Amino acid sequence: MAKATIKSKTGLAITIEGNDREVAHILKIIEHGDSVGQGRGAATNAKGSHSRGDEKKRSATSDLIMGLKDEGFFNKPRGLSDIAGSLEEKGYIYPVTTLSGVMLGLVQKRLLGRKKVEGKWVYGK
Repeated sequence: MAKATIKSKTGLAITIEGNDREVAHILKIIEHGDSVGQGRGAATNAKGSHSRGDEKKRSATSDLIMGLKDEGFFNKPRGLSDIAGSLEEKGYIYPVTTLSGVMLGLVQKRLLGRKKVEGKWVYGK
């Protein structure tokens, strides 16, 4: 079984395990920046607004987070790293910096609440 560990610029360590083909495929995706939540900056159109593809990614991320809410994940307050960890367990890798904007949007839509605890934002029902 092949195994690779990747460290992001922020210090996040990701370990990938699988057969040689699976690991090589994931590494290729990451190297080319095609990974969901890559954080390379949102594509904009000529008017400077976000592209429709970026809206779809944001929508998909919101849907994943709302799925966590439906599962009872937010029954107790959760930080961004908790949310990122839970999504990672499901196979979705998002940097915390990507999640912060998505979470703020869900709070603004009143789908989730947030409060500051010990200097950090936590999210819940």
